[in-house]
Amino acid sequence: MAKKDIAEKASAKPKKAEKKQKVGFLKKMIRYFKDLRGEYKKIVWPTKKQVINNTLVVLAAVIIMGAFVAGLDAVLGLIVRFVLQQA
Repeated sequence: MAKKDIAEKASAKPKKAEKKQKVGFLKKMIRYFKDLRGEYKKIVWPTKKQVINNTLVVLAAVIIMGAFVAGLDAVLGLIVRFVLQQA
């Protein structure tokens, strides 16, 4: 009979440990979302003027780089054609 009690207690202990892990996990998730909300409040959103300005800067940079790559491609293409015609 004593062996059965010991076996029951041994099997009951992991259940308690599992419960603690689940509660710990739930507490961790709650803490995570509370921290997430706190960090979200710290975000400084740009103004409409800043967004438009940054967008224009990016578009200008893309256009300039596109023109540079297109020009480089044209020049290198001419050089390759010239070399191939000479061969």
